[in-house]
Amino acid sequence: MRQIVALVVAGVVGVALLAGCQFGVSSSPSAAPAKLTVGLGFMPHIQFAQFYRALQQGYYRDGGLDVSLQYGNDAQLVPQIGQGAVDIGLSDGTSVIPAVSSGIPVRYGATIYARFPSVVIARAESGIATAADLRGKRVGIPGRYGSSWIMLQALLASAGMSPIDVDIRLYPDFSQAGALREGQVDAATGFANNEPVQLALAGIKTNVMAVDDITPLPGPGLTVGEATAASRREAIRAFVDETLRAMREIIDNPELGVEDAAKEVPALATDRPTQLAILQATVAMWQSPYTDTHGIGAIDHDAWTRSIDFMQTLPDLDIKADLSADQLLTEDLLQ
Repeated sequence: MRQIVALVVAGVVGVALLAGCQFGVSSSPSAAPAKLTVGLGFMPHIQFAQFYRALQQGYYRDGGLDVSLQYGNDAQLVPQIGQGAVDIGLSDGTSVIPAVSSGIPVRYGATIYARFPSVVIARAESGIATAADLRGKRVGIPGRYGSSWIMLQALLASAGMSPIDVDIRLYPDFSQAGALREGQVDAATGFANNEPVQLALAGIKTNVMAVDDITPLPGPGLTVGEATAASRREAIRAFVDETLRAMREIIDNPELGVEDAAKEVPALATDRPTQLAILQATVAMWQSPYTDTHGIGAIDHDAWTRSIDFMQTLPDLDIKADLSADQLLTEDLLQ
């Protein structure tokens, strides 16, 4: 259970380039590399394998970059990106929307998770398989905030319900997956590339309820401050370029991601079969019919517009009525 909790805390928690095309910062081999501070999730995790591969294989260096990774809470990361304290970071799309609505100057510039990773999980034998089956059931969740809370409300709304129609159980220590395993709750929020994988490895079959076909909430992607995007455009574009390059290679062969992640974070080498299973599930979240057509990293503007429309209905968020996708997104970082 401790392993499950640790991975849950990590959170979960984002256009293909022509072969061989590199967008470097400088054509001069003697130019000093551009230093970039990159914010990721709460702690090192296999889900960040594309960043680890780009470091281990020297892709960032070849792009004229000196990249430093740091870890932290998503709610703190978005303001840091807006202030320029962090140059670029992996931020949840559902965090970017309220942040921009409140005046934080950030832009979402490349999709990493093309499918929304936050889901509701129930044991298969419970008979809970759809949102409608959650009525009156005990649902474990870390708190009434963040991507999991927004996802749960969207899922319930699809069945004509709201949180008052279920028995919300709070697990501030992110132990809701353990509570599900022990029968303390009937369902729990989690991440499609984490808890279902862990439970399956433990021999527990689950039903997973996702919102992608209901409300296309935007998943985590590369987010940059407006001032940084303007003043460090070439460096940021090079970072996005090399990160997506590593993603495409891991999609083709996830074992490469595990190998480089283990080199960058030795603790990830302790249980390679589990890490591979989680990364394979993560790779599935990086892709969607939209990215199949438009390329890895592509941003679905229509989906963002529908997400804004839904989040404007949530009273605890106070999203501006005139907020538009154009105020949130930039495609200038993508080739």
